[in-house]
Amino acid sequence: MGLKEFIIPAVDIKEGKAVRLFKGDPDAVTVYGENPVDMAKQWEEKGAKHLHIVDLDGAFEGKPKNYKIVEQIVKAVSIPIEFGGGLRTFEAVETMINIGVERVVIGSLAYQDKDLFLKIVEAFPDKVIVGIDAKDGKVAIKGWLEKTEYTPLEFAKQFDDKDIWGFLYTDVNRDGALVGANVEGTKHLAENLKHPVIASGGIGSLEDVKKLYEIKDVGIYGVVVGKALYEGKIRLEELD
Repeated sequence: MGLKEFIIPAVDIKEGKAVRLFKGDPDAVTVYGENPVDMAKQWEEKGAKHLHIVDLDGAFEGKPKNYKIVEQIVKAVSIPIEFGGGLRTFEAVETMINIGVERVVIGSLAYQDKDLFLKIVEAFPDKVIVGIDAKDGKVAIKGWLEKTEYTPLEFAKQFDDKDIWGFLYTDVNRDGALVGANVEGTKHLAENLKHPVIASGGIGSLEDVKKLYEIKDVGIYGVVVGKALYEGKIRLEELD
């Protein structure tokens, strides 16, 4: 796997537009495009091998709001899509799988209703990514607004023997801040889990990506990159 394949471009949707938040703050929004479908197509054209789509309205409101846009993205690109944001019911997950999303990212529900979460995993084996959003060393839920008592590893261990695809680990304090990924936190998780881990949050340069890429053999599948791609700090088209 080359560096280009290791990078998973993020398309975050809020009020129908492609945006990025700063440290998970719904009021700290930068709009990068009026049309998220065009943005998704652009990343595919530049060589992305898969995409990370987030419905921010869904994350904050508890149910997907932009699924029609996601459906348009699925139809417009030929690469796999992982989707997260407000997936808190069986029906919401089923809808996203049915419109062609390859994998779903579920965080809050795994904490709030473990039984329902495991029912979803059973119904859609190898399709569920457990979203682990960490804030100050603890797992945060409900669009990062509420902290739990779990460390990321304690939380992940509950699901590592289930038929999930893997984990998505986001350091919320770094998200959108371009300060570098939490390499040690990601490595610690990947080393102690059987399933692969995707890193997220804080990537500001190609050097930040390389730090994770160099230790990918511990079980790091890839890294979600948003702001650094949108601001041209990393150029997919220039990578192998």
